[in-house]
Amino acid sequence: MNAVGFLIVAVVMAAAWVVARSWRVRANALRLLSRGDNGERLAQAGRLGSDTRLSHWLAMAGYTHADAPTVFVAASGLFAVAGLLLSQMYRVALLPMLAGIVANAPGGTAEMLGAVLRSGTWIVFAFMSVVPSLVVRTARRTRVREIEQDLPLTLELFATMAEAGLGFDAALSNIVRTRGRGRALATELVNFQLDMLAGVPRVLALRQLAHRANVSALTRLTSALIQAEQAGASVAETLGHQAEDLRQRRREDALMQAQALPVKLVFPLVICFLPGIFVSTLAPVIYQMILMADSVLGSGGR
Repeated sequence: MNAVGFLIVAVVMAAAWVVARSWRVRANALRLLSRGDNGERLAQAGRLGSDTRLSHWLAMAGYTHADAPTVFVAASGLFAVAGLLLSQMYRVALLPMLAGIVANAPGGTAEMLGAVLRSGTWIVFAFMSVVPSLVVRTARRTRVREIEQDLPLTLELFATMAEAGLGFDAALSNIVRTRGRGRALATELVNFQLDMLAGVPRVLALRQLAHRANVSALTRLTSALIQAEQAGASVAETLGHQAEDLRQRRREDALMQAQALPVKLVFPLVICFLPGIFVSTLAPVIYQMILMADSVLGSGGR
């Protein structure tokens, strides 16, 4: 009970800190907005919501709501409490029965299995505690994979429309309309458009786009667009070069994966196929040797 009370107090304190932090961020944002500042201050107010590591980590996984840190901390606390309860149930109900089963194991196997079973309480507690983190990590990987899958086609469309004479904003609107808003890249592009409509300069909006997504391919694209914007270069040529560079990188990645395939196949071959081959080829010989040894030993005993 002391451990449960300590855990509950820690979770409540962490949730209170996150709530106080979010309220302070909102108050600062409202103060900046009420002063009627320019796009730089508005961008600063937009960045205040993601200035903590937890908020930025959740935003990269797609959880951009203002209450996402509070929900994550609360979920982590609830799963930790559930893990503690499950570990106690395991220690009281299952551990004695499992310990009695493995007590008759030969040699030192019983002691090793008993130590593993006794550590099961901490294993259950640790696994239940990290479930929210695992969910966020899975969502982050899915989001990165979606962005990397959609970026080549999106960049090709950008380059084609830019070469046809369409402006950057008009091309972006057409891409967002055709690609839909269910994908991660389309969502980030919509957020970029909202930043532009709010008066944020394009260079700063591109930097915020790269910061929110935190994907290397998208970061390279935004860096090239920022350089073209600042140097006055052609956006169509920049997008064309980026599309060609992305195609080359994807081609090199495919070649590297193809070259690494034989090395990856070694482990399935050794673990799965070789034992079966050995059993099928050597089992008859071993069986004959056993029969011969048994007949020799039997005849010698008579």
